[in-house]
Amino acid sequence: MKYEIILYWSEDDNAYIAEVPELSGCMADGPTAAEALRNVELIAQEWIETARQLGRPVPEPKGRLKYA
Repeated sequence: MKYEIILYWSEDDNAYIAEVPELSGCMADGPTAAEALRNVELIAQEWIETARQLGRPVPEPKGRLKYA
């Protein structure tokens, strides 16, 4: 997957959270960082498939910033 993923620990959820900011609302969790990443990759694929089925645009991956 070429989309940027933000991964962090959530004390409130007691789980790792993985978000794909370019895909609105696309996020998943897991008890480990690796599992949260696996879960969000599946959710992102489903997000893209659903958007295409509904005729909605799918953003192109921007990748990481070269300068911050």
